[in-house]
Amino acid sequence: QVQLVESGGGLVQAGGSLRLSCAASGRTFSSYVMGWVRQAPGKEREFVAYIRWSGGSTYYADSVKGRFTISRDNAKNTVYLQMNGLKPEDTAVYYCAAGFSPSLYSVRWRDPNWYDYWGQGTQVTVSS
Repeated sequence: QVQLVESGGGLVQAGGSLRLSCAASGRTFSSYVMGWVRQAPGKEREFVAYIRWSGGSTYYADSVKGRFTISRDNAKNTVYLQMNGLKPEDTAVYYCAAGFSPSLYSVRWRDPNWYDYWGQGTQVTVSS
């Protein structure tokens, strides 16, 4: 049973930083892709970033590129999302997600609905 537990959300002023964590358990994640997806009130899910657990390749949505960094700690089975230069439009519930894929690359990993497993979400609020 895959479990994903997020932490690190909160309230921050525009321009500030937060680091989200996602503790993963229940599986060996070497063939998994870990993603961060966010959803603002009244809006659809939006892909933010992914990292391929094996090899560490990453990809970011244009809206966060240059401001957010996704990383993983193999020893702790934890994925992080470092968010710098936060803007009010980054306000959303952020979800950690995992999907099984033995492929080296797939464009499907950018689809927020591709992922199989989800955490409970953590609220990020950016005030102006």
